[in-house]
Amino acid sequence: MSVDFRKLKSFVKIVDTGSVSRAAAILRTAQPALSQQIASLETHFKHKLLIRSNVGIAPTEAGLILYRHAQLMLKQLDQAQIDIDQAAKSVAGRVSIGLATYSTSSALSLPLLKEMRARHPHIILHVNDSFGHILSELIMTGKMDMALIYAANPIKGVTLQPLFREEMFLVSPPGTQFPAEPGRPLPLAALQDVPLLLPSKAHLLRRLIDDALARARVSPEVISEIESVPALSAAVLDGLGSTILPASVVTETSGFAGAEVRALTKPVIDATISLCVSDHLPLSEPAIAARSVLLEIVSRLMSSHHQGIRPV
Repeated sequence: MSVDFRKLKSFVKIVDTGSVSRAAAILRTAQPALSQQIASLETHFKHKLLIRSNVGIAPTEAGLILYRHAQLMLKQLDQAQIDIDQAAKSVAGRVSIGLATYSTSSALSLPLLKEMRARHPHIILHVNDSFGHILSELIMTGKMDMALIYAANPIKGVTLQPLFREEMFLVSPPGTQFPAEPGRPLPLAALQDVPLLLPSKAHLLRRLIDDALARARVSPEVISEIESVPALSAAVLDGLGSTILPASVVTETSGFAGAEVRALTKPVIDATISLCVSDHLPLSEPAIAARSVLLEIVSRLMSSHHQGIRPV
């Protein structure tokens, strides 16, 4: 039998109140469970610890000695918790996090900023979701601490932790008509001759789209390559063409309000989002704290069953 802090806390509370029933009520524990804990302590120390009488319960001489030590240990435990909490609050420094453009991860930036502000107000968070940078290379060279990127296969110089897969949807101007019934998935073959607004060929999302369209034997009519979410949403709502994005990007971007969103099939276009960190540069204490918060937010995203998001 091992002595744990729960048993010691129960013992102290019984001595303080002079009653098992009152201690049980305060601790919200069944009386038989408390009695069993005291019996375990007496077995461990090989001494009777409490004396029961008509006026209540009092400690024996051995019980008084244990009571004094238990009070000291519990006080130290409480102080340890306070010190740990304070240490977490006082973590300070800078952390840079990249979020893959045109992905669900970009919708995590606001929750991440708010959570970090609440938990670690002394950490300055730099969020980068701009085009023109290969995030894995920034991680590899130490210019960025971590990133959520489109990636499933190993990349030299970094470690990937797959987090979730996200499905791509067709986003079209309001009132756009397609052969399939509203609300039904649209086969990629229906995109033949549909004007498309897509990211450039350097973007992984574009390569995934091109590969899927090729498998569906569709020659895409790409009328523009846009690497700006505000510009893309404005172009779609103005009727210039359709685009292909995760559903969450549309729902989290006010500029897409009113756009038609249709699931795509035959084949489905999806991609893996992974947490990317350096495989040779250790994370700083602030970066470790930020990673923990980021993974919690991703976990909440998964449990909320967002459209098109599923486990790896």
